[in-house]
Amino acid sequence: MSVRGLGRVLQGVGIAVGLLGLIGGFVLLAVQYRPYSVPTASMVPTVQPGDTILAHPVKPQDIGRGDVVVFRDPLWGNVPEVKRVVGLGGDRVACCDATGRLTVNGVPVTEPYLATGLGSSLGSTKFSATVPAGRLFLLGDNRAVSLDSRTHLGVDDGTVAASGVVGRVEGTVWPLGSARTIQRTAAFDALPGQDATAHGPLALAVAATLGGGALVLLTAAAGTVGGLLTRRRGSRG
Repeated sequence: MSVRGLGRVLQGVGIAVGLLGLIGGFVLLAVQYRPYSVPTASMVPTVQPGDTILAHPVKPQDIGRGDVVVFRDPLWGNVPEVKRVVGLGGDRVACCDATGRLTVNGVPVTEPYLATGLGSSLGSTKFSATVPAGRLFLLGDNRAVSLDSRTHLGVDDGTVAASGVVGRVEGTVWPLGSARTIQRTAAFDALPGQDATAHGPLALAVAATLGGGALVLLTAAAGTVGGLLTRRRGSRG
C-alpha cells in the first residue's frame, strides 16, 4: 500500500472513531441527564444564577447527605428548585454549634462549598428539626439569601418528600465558559448512614463528545493539508 493510501485509511479510521465518540457521548448525555435552568443565587458559588445544570435521575433511597438535587414540592410552589440535602429521615438537624456550624445528629459539619464568608452563618434564628422518614432537609449553599427548609419549618419540620426529587445535579452545561462537573462532597462522610452518592457518567460523556468532535475535525484537517501538499509536490514534478 502506498503512503497516500495508508494516509487515507488512517484518516478514515480517525474520523470513524471520532464520530463514534461524538455520537456515543451525545446519546449518553441525552439519555442519562436532564437540563434545568437556575434563576436564583441560592446555590452560589456551586451554581450561579442563569446556569443550566444537568441532573441525573436518582431513586429516593439512593439520595445521600451532601447531594445537590432538583426537586418539586407543592408547598414550595411546585416548580423545580435546586438545594443541597443536609438531613435524611431520622436525622436531627440544628443550628448551630459554638463556631456557627450546622450540626446533624449532634455532629458539627464543616461545609467547604458555602458562599465565601457565610461558613458560620445560617441566619440569626436558631432552629432544630427532626426529619421524618422518607423526607429530606434541604439548604442552599448561599445561606444568606436561600429560601429553603428553614423557611418552611412549620410543616413537617421544613422537609420535602424524597420522592419529589427528580434528579441529582452533577454539572453545569451553560454558559459554555463555566461548564463543569460538580464533584461529590465528603462533608458528611463522618456521619453514619447514607453519604453523598457517587456520580454518574457525566464526565465520561462530555469527554467522549468533545474528544470525538475534536478528533473528527483534526483528522479531516490533516487529510486536507496532506492532500494539498501532495498536489503541490505533483505540480512541481
